[in-house]
Amino acid sequence: MNATTDYPNSYYAETLGDVPKRSALADNPDVDVCVIGAGLAGLTTALELLRTGKSVCVLEAKRVGWGASGLNGGFVSAGFAGSTSDMLNRLGRVDGREAYRLSIDGMNYVRDQIRDLKMDDVLDGNGEFHVYRQNDTQAVLHECERAKVDLDHDLLFHNTQDTRSLMKSERYHNALYDPNGFHINPLKYCHGLAEEIERLGGDIFEDTKAQNLTRSGVGWKVSTQTADITAHHIVLCTSAYDFKLYPSISRAMQPVATYVMVTHPMAELLDQAITTPASIADTRRAGDYYRRLPGGRLLWGGRITTRQSKPFHLAEMMRRDMLSVYPQLNAAKTSHAWAGLMGYALHSMPLIGQVEDGLWMATAFGGHGLNTTAMAGELIAGAITQGDDRYKLFASYKRNWAGGLIGRAGVQTKYWSMQLRDKFDETVSH
Repeated sequence: MNATTDYPNSYYAETLGDVPKRSALADNPDVDVCVIGAGLAGLTTALELLRTGKSVCVLEAKRVGWGASGLNGGFVSAGFAGSTSDMLNRLGRVDGREAYRLSIDGMNYVRDQIRDLKMDDVLDGNGEFHVYRQNDTQAVLHECERAKVDLDHDLLFHNTQDTRSLMKSERYHNALYDPNGFHINPLKYCHGLAEEIERLGGDIFEDTKAQNLTRSGVGWKVSTQTADITAHHIVLCTSAYDFKLYPSISRAMQPVATYVMVTHPMAELLDQAITTPASIADTRRAGDYYRRLPGGRLLWGGRITTRQSKPFHLAEMMRRDMLSVYPQLNAAKTSHAWAGLMGYALHSMPLIGQVEDGLWMATAFGGHGLNTTAMAGELIAGAITQGDDRYKLFASYKRNWAGGLIGRAGVQTKYWSMQLRDKFDETVSH
């Protein structure tokens, strides 16, 4: 079946190739663990559980990687959506450094799976730049030093000349380079994990929405439109795509959209603007992120909104953002533009852990999920199979109510405020 008929229209879906269409649940299985959601968190959790010998099934309301897991920018890097300084203040130096190290483990996990499972055409490039639009070299050098001292994370400083030799834009003044970051095709990665899950004997049921959760003996029962599943453990990995199954989790998140555009191939033109194969993100509170794709395309992402529908003029809007940084790309033509919906908690940190006996959550990754979903999957699988309690590092990040519609308006207002502050800071620094 042509994948583009079942997925949101995106570059990833168009280049996915032939993937199996998995059937909906038809019988009433009894398994050790039922994972709800076949995105990055759910697939990683299921895979790690299967590797320890557990029987596992995955329920997916749409298709494997259908949501933000298969629509994101593809950046794999250390850290979280939330501020690392806030994390260190909350958790303390020892636990904060451990949590950060776990985020690095998640990044390395993704790279290891791509290599070990021989996922073709998934790794798109190595390295990540964080570029600064404020002209404050001392502040950037200080941040580089704090990353080393606080987090034991080595970053490489690039001055203005070096930065602009790679990213040919007068918007940028300095950069920090992380050689360990990389970027991937996230939808192909999701399908690579799914293939390995099925090879190990796990079941993935697509077009199967979990409708209700109830206690059943010492475990749980999941009801769907076609059949029921009983399991000793349930892992909820639905992010911002379900607000009814377990409301105290979903109410702790706001659905937040970000946008991505991909150009038609333009290798020679692109060489006039970006000559690094690394991914690039600017450090503004509401910044751009982008990377070169195979075949001479450019992926450009940015903006944050609580609007859940795709803006009518999205492609033009994203193209203007690109040209404000790289006017030399004026001849570029857009091939795809789409929105991705993320789950954000008020504290901007993931919700990971045990909710009730036998009921687990891995959600609210806030747009920084390619490493942290892998981290969460490993942590929860380890907790279920080995009693590993490292997930408790995140216990202080509670499921506080995110405010519903009122909170959504607050998030949008906060974003507009961040945009204004970014503009002011950039103007003052010149």
